Amino acid sequence: MTGVVESLAIGQVAERTGLSIDTLRWYERQGLIPLVERTATGQRRYPPSVVRFIALVQALRRTGMPVADVRAFVQLGGGQLRHHTERLALLERQQRLIEEQVRQLAADREVVRDKIAVYRDLVAAGLDCEDQPPDDADWRTSIPS
Repeated sequence: MTGVVESLAIGQVAERTGLSIDTLRWYERQGLIPLVERTATGQRRYPPSVVRFIALVQALRRTGMPVADVRAFVQLGGGQLRHHTERLALLERQQRLIEEQVRQLAADREVVRDKIAVYRDLVAAGLDCEDQPPDDADWRTSIPS
């Protein structure tokens, strides 16, 4: 064990993260990832800590955090204690938004499940799915077999 941390080339990072090379370059230009190291020949090298940070950026973006907020999070970086409170506040706000999204998705899933059940009943009864069931609550039991 040499103690040297092996960094990855941009193609390897793309493969591990599922992001395209172009997206990784865009993230860098937009200030969404910390400064990327370069070799003497100008090739990007990503240490494990940056690869982990890219995974965080992906999660933040997938959950709807605006690019400007991700950039602000990065700019508060460097692991400095004086920035921890602000970074924590950004993450906690995003967590609250994610929890609300989860609640909304669960409610939306129930609406979709209910519609699937209606469609299955209509199909089983030989009715077009565009048919409007009768207004009475017992329409499913009133369909002839």
